[in-house]
Amino acid sequence: MTNPLPTGATIGILGGGQLGRMLSVAASRLGLRTHIYEPGANPPAADVAHAVTTAPYEDAEALTAFARAVDLVTYEFENIPTEALDIIEAITPIHPNRRALGTSQDRLVEKQFLESIGLKVAPYADITDAASLDAALNKIGTPSILKTRRFGYDGKGQSRLASPEDAATALADMSGAPAVLEGFITFTAEISIIAARNPQGEVACYDPGENIHRNGILHTTDVPARIPASLRTDAVLLAAKILNTLDYVGVMGVELFVTPQGLIVNEIAPRVHNSGHWTQNGCTVDQFEQHIRAISGWPLGDGTRHSDVIMENLIGNDVDRVPQLAREANCAIHLYGKVETKTGRKMGHVNRIKT
Repeated sequence: MTNPLPTGATIGILGGGQLGRMLSVAASRLGLRTHIYEPGANPPAADVAHAVTTAPYEDAEALTAFARAVDLVTYEFENIPTEALDIIEAITPIHPNRRALGTSQDRLVEKQFLESIGLKVAPYADITDAASLDAALNKIGTPSILKTRRFGYDGKGQSRLASPEDAATALADMSGAPAVLEGFITFTAEISIIAARNPQGEVACYDPGENIHRNGILHTTDVPARIPASLRTDAVLLAAKILNTLDYVGVMGVELFVTPQGLIVNEIAPRVHNSGHWTQNGCTVDQFEQHIRAISGWPLGDGTRHSDVIMENLIGNDVDRVPQLAREANCAIHLYGKVETKTGRKMGHVNRIKT
């Protein structure tokens, strides 16, 4: 893309969840429209988008009409069928590109890619059956964790092994899906860095945030992370290397373990990321606007942190605390418009400015 998208252009977004919702809001501030493609009825993003297509990813006719109605396409989650992307890409550009998406969709491919560019990952092994799992356990040991290669998020598609005796149960938990065994890492902190790259090759990174998870779901992100300045620099250079190698366009979340041996990459996410929500109240240009700028060919915005922030996810019944949270000073509330509260469901988040 040589020319930036003009005012009034339309960005297609695959997925209508909270990330699509916040991307739509950011696009509207730049005078751009969004068109959501989502199989489920009444998604959160529908409230703030210019148009919505409700159809499955197997509907070639709907995908074709959607692609023709927009100027480019992006996505808010990784697990999009390849066939759907084939149809769209034949008509309009997709950012981030297919290589980035394909790399992140498969945990084994992702780890092999990261190692190929000289980055460190946890010990791992490809698991196809009981014999391969036994062999991997002999090499990697326990505690370890078995994960499906595809379609896992927020702790889903995972089974922990405290000892080799847990192998049969863990394998059964995969329900026959290809899997990866990962060794546990001894780390002092879990951090993530949100990075962006535009078509001109300009790269911008936000300050790393320190993450705390509960039950496999992100609970809080604290910024700035309590790490030395040298590790902050290492995280920025590491993220830039990933983006440049993939010829990436858009925002990416990179999750990292801080260890005595340096930074180890946990995973990459080719989209705006939960751990980057703090940027909405800690920076002039947040991760959502940065993504829209990047994919639209605009100059990247200033991601300098002007405030220290702690982001807290509102999971399930946490949303009942909103009346109380609304009375807190320096607390910004971001709700996703989800009508039904479910255990483990992300209902919103709050950003507290630290004073």
